[in-house]
Amino acid sequence: MGQPLRIGVVGCGTISGVYLDTLHRLEPVEVTAVADLDAARAEAVAAQRGLRALPVAELLTDDQVDLVLNLTIPAAHAEVALAALAAGKEVYGEKPLAATTAEAREVLAAAGRAGLRVGCAPDTVLGTGIQTARRAVDDGLVGAPVAATATMVTPGHERWHPDPDFYYQPGGGPLLDMGPYYVTALVTLLGPVASVLGASSRPRATRTIGSGPRQGQSVPVAVDTHVTGVLVHESGALSTLVMSFDGTGTTAAPIELHGEQGTLLVPDPNRFDGDVLLQTPEDRTVWQTLPVSAGYRDAARGYGVADLATTPAGTLPRASGELALHVLEVMEGVLQAAELGRSVEITGTAARTPAVPLGDLTA
Repeated sequence: MGQPLRIGVVGCGTISGVYLDTLHRLEPVEVTAVADLDAARAEAVAAQRGLRALPVAELLTDDQVDLVLNLTIPAAHAEVALAALAAGKEVYGEKPLAATTAEAREVLAAAGRAGLRVGCAPDTVLGTGIQTARRAVDDGLVGAPVAATATMVTPGHERWHPDPDFYYQPGGGPLLDMGPYYVTALVTLLGPVASVLGASSRPRATRTIGSGPRQGQSVPVAVDTHVTGVLVHESGALSTLVMSFDGTGTTAAPIELHGEQGTLLVPDPNRFDGDVLLQTPEDRTVWQTLPVSAGYRDAARGYGVADLATTPAGTLPRASGELALHVLEVMEGVLQAAELGRSVEITGTAARTPAVPLGDLTA
């Protein structure tokens, strides 16, 4: 009791640096080892951070590791998670929980049999931005929620990414790439989703790389790059989702939430902070900036791991594997609905965990 949760990191790519910076300053956790299929990369990170570098198989069974932080590529998420659970380790993974809903269900089933917890990004919803918006909803500032819109429009990652191929292959596209942030926020604000509708398009067959050593090369497009969905929440609220790699930009708020007594403008769910604005029918010319009232201050990627570490036994962590599975099923459902031209039922659900009180987790 009172000891930090010991973390072993599998996957030492770029995102690992962000996590390690955050975890180093959080009291409930301690990173004890790192691993990567590229041993030299793991050794470089270990030397820089004062950690041990281990082969992946050894890290999964190391007696100084309580939880495996899975920062591998999405295609390997389920494989690494299942191996960690089989070794008796808890797991926290980068989004998505697995490449498919079927694989994600296998991970949670294995965790259930072993009595181990699973957490998953995005944990941006634990910051002051989304949590202040949730507090406003829970406190009835907008009345009964009716609907929400979530909008992400960019011209495509090939303009800046030197190797953007993945974004245009199965498993990529704007919904599966950026949708986890928006759908997780919508579920956090409005509760789980019961069914979805969808439509999508693919205006271009190829994309041209705009930077790096492959600048000017063409990338084939094998997925739809503009996706629109309607999420029917169990509460009856409707969310409209627009995720696109086919526009220049948008003036729409990342998320707008409409209730019977007001509207909230919710900040970018890919960030942890940001202003929450409220407009009421009494004065439709004014947007009031709400005071920060909930969430972890100064949060960054990795707070979901520390939140799991502080969650009592037998209680779901806020950035839970169950939530990540539900979000993945919702996104797959939107794509399936677009293909079939009809509504798709979401068979799973996700409990709405307690809001985050305003505070911090730093030492």
